[in-house]
Amino acid sequence: MHLPIGTEKLLKNKMIKFRVILFIAGLLFVTVCMAQSVVISGQVIDSLAQKPLPGASVAFYDANGQKLNTIATDGKGQFLLNDGRKARFASISFVGYREKQVQFSYDRLLKEQHLGSLYLYPNASSLAEIVVKGKRPPVSFKLDRQVFKSDQFSNATGGTGVDLLRNLPSISVNGQGDISFRGSNSFLVLINGKPTQGDPSFVLSQLSAASIESIEVITSPSAAYDADGKSGIINIITKAGTEDGWVVQSSVMGGLPPTTDYNNSRNPQRYGVDFSSAYRKKKWDVSAGLNYLRNDITGYREGDVYTIRNGFKTSFPSNGERSFKRYNYGARMTAAYMADKYNTLSAGFYIGKKFQSRLADLLYQNERQDLATGATQRFTYFNSNNQEKEGIFTLANMDYSHIFTNQSKIIFSALFERANLSGNTYNNNLAYPGLKDTLQYTFNPNTNPLNAYRIKADYDRKIGPGTLQAGYQYRFDTQDGNFLYLTKLLGNDVFETDPAYTSAVKAINHIHGAYTQYTGVAGKLNYSGGLRLEQSRRQLNFSKNSEVQKLNLTNLFPSVQLRYRSWDKGVLKAEFSRRIKRTNNYELNPFPEREHSETLEQGDPSLLPELIGTWEAGLEQTFRKGSFYATFYYQNVKNPIQRVNKVFNDTILNRVFTNAGKASQLGLETNFSMQVNKVWQSVIGGNLYKYNIKGEIFNGTIPIANQSWVYSINSTQSIALPKNWSMQLSVNFLSERATAQGEDSRFLTPHFSVKKTTADKRWSFQFQWLNIDAGMKQSNRQRITTYGSDFYSTSNYIYEPDQLQCSVSFNLARKNRKISLPASEMGEKEF
Repeated sequence: MHLPIGTEKLLKNKMIKFRVILFIAGLLFVTVCMAQSVVISGQVIDSLAQKPLPGASVAFYDANGQKLNTIATDGKGQFLLNDGRKARFASISFVGYREKQVQFSYDRLLKEQHLGSLYLYPNASSLAEIVVKGKRPPVSFKLDRQVFKSDQFSNATGGTGVDLLRNLPSISVNGQGDISFRGSNSFLVLINGKPTQGDPSFVLSQLSAASIESIEVITSPSAAYDADGKSGIINIITKAGTEDGWVVQSSVMGGLPPTTDYNNSRNPQRYGVDFSSAYRKKKWDVSAGLNYLRNDITGYREGDVYTIRNGFKTSFPSNGERSFKRYNYGARMTAAYMADKYNTLSAGFYIGKKFQSRLADLLYQNERQDLATGATQRFTYFNSNNQEKEGIFTLANMDYSHIFTNQSKIIFSALFERANLSGNTYNNNLAYPGLKDTLQYTFNPNTNPLNAYRIKADYDRKIGPGTLQAGYQYRFDTQDGNFLYLTKLLGNDVFETDPAYTSAVKAINHIHGAYTQYTGVAGKLNYSGGLRLEQSRRQLNFSKNSEVQKLNLTNLFPSVQLRYRSWDKGVLKAEFSRRIKRTNNYELNPFPEREHSETLEQGDPSLLPELIGTWEAGLEQTFRKGSFYATFYYQNVKNPIQRVNKVFNDTILNRVFTNAGKASQLGLETNFSMQVNKVWQSVIGGNLYKYNIKGEIFNGTIPIANQSWVYSINSTQSIALPKNWSMQLSVNFLSERATAQGEDSRFLTPHFSVKKTTADKRWSFQFQWLNIDAGMKQSNRQRITTYGSDFYSTSNYIYEPDQLQCSVSFNLARKNRKISLPASEMGEKEF
């Protein structure tokens, strides 16, 4: 059919007009759409660890290259810009990673530009292929934590996680390896983000320093974490990588003979080996490891004690050997199976043993004076005291994670622990100088096996500009302790049971915890807030009576974290968190143990846990050659747990655990790191705080009040020398600090190391001079003093200085792979 010529032409003209109108309408529509808000979002991920990067910087630019805005990624590595109409590209950066640029496309009329996963690559992608001149920044910052690289501290080579921690601000370690964080030994240890409930010193002493990649310090944790830990959280990240195939790494350490002779009865032995291997192929990732460490230490103790009782003053000064025989070994294995990109199953198994024998051979010179007449009696005897502790730990854990199609995620985890804990204390008082006749010999064997379980579920989902997290955890443990007290007096060849001090204590703990947490970004502000609810039930059963001690507590633990990027690479922060320090069975056992000749150790079954509120405000600044941060904090402690003394009889003090009213701490924590020049890197950190404790002890019968300024300084100076040589000098110093009944003296530990690394980075050789003293009699010694109206006690502990050791490390891999090992939940706490 053919249309008339005029009609066809008319239709063509109308069609052209329609297209013009449609074009104009479309143009107007586009203009209107472009005028509307465009949301830009994405997630920044570490390309090697395959984990989100919280705190990464995302800067947006217009078509002319002018910066429009800068925001930081949240705890899940995610970012969101609500108004991105003018943005044409973004620059993504993070300390230690290559900067990445992303162009935006507006070809389609979308109100949201979701960029998906954006991967950042480390500056050095292969240790075997790239030689990096200089050093990585030893300190970096994430959303809620400071991150310290372990390879910056060569003084820890051949040692454990404890040796690494002593380099951090606010961390101090005494001669026995006890760790103090912001003045407290109560903090939670995480291994690759998984909580442990053991004593921090023991957990970290089981980890080889060679297996640790970095240490994260979280002083104001969110509600998503366990509420345990007075000072916060230390998260240990083991070495990681992503290459398929085998990875093998090992290290060997040997110590030289001691340079100082204390006439100890046994010579110290120091050597260790750590071997790890891992295999990754397709969906499987398997790792296994073995470690052994023998780390003895010689030493000396001198003390002076007196009591006033019934009109008599009894003095019993002492001096003599105080040495330690210490070793631990273990085997570990983990396996992960990634069924697909949505489902992952992992499991771990660990079995290990730790043993410690503390020998204290002391000569006592007693003097008893009648205060009314001045008449004096003197008596000298020799006390040989040996305390042994042993723990055999078996642990198994399993985790399952599932990612839903909407990118929300749920994780289920379970852990079982069996800990065979036991010990022996031998306390032999001998006539002096003959050392043949036994005046009194006590023997205290004990067993304290523990079974512990934990199940946990965590869920997170992106809602609005942030991420909502929620979870539940149930913890259950039982401990059945049997404590014998056997004694043998002069003329008696048989040990007899003393019923006054022989006991059995069974403890049962249930803890339910649920939390919700929301983390988001609003422009330059990162915010996070949450609430954790915990209900705990503690039950104690004693062999000597039918009474059952019960304690039921319900507590809320709120948390808030605010971080504002107020200038280029500068952050202001404000935080609050509430936490708890729980009691352990050692602190609860009311039956005394003869620690050594002059003390009885005793717990309190009515002891309450500490409740701690911490407020923080500070700033973080990163610059081209380093970084700086400063944090002011205030901590308020309810029911502080203190170990205090009272007079038991003329020559024995009773050391008991008790709640001591209230305590507070006001302080400033700071750290400064800088690459001074091509060869010199400097790290200086410290903590200054005022500690105040006030209250009543012994059922309100004795008032206490004490306060003091305390400071600690940790300095590490590293020098890079030609031909892959390097050396490092570190100094750790802790000042005097007040306790409920006295004070602890300052503690100083300088260390020096020289290291040689082969050109292919696979072998390294190191010499270490630890606890440098050089005859000055200042290092690795500490005096502890307590006093009351009727007693005074001071003990000076002198630990072996000038320890010399050599180590060799080997790494058969271009990158290190993750070494995931389960860690004890409860057992180490009781060791």
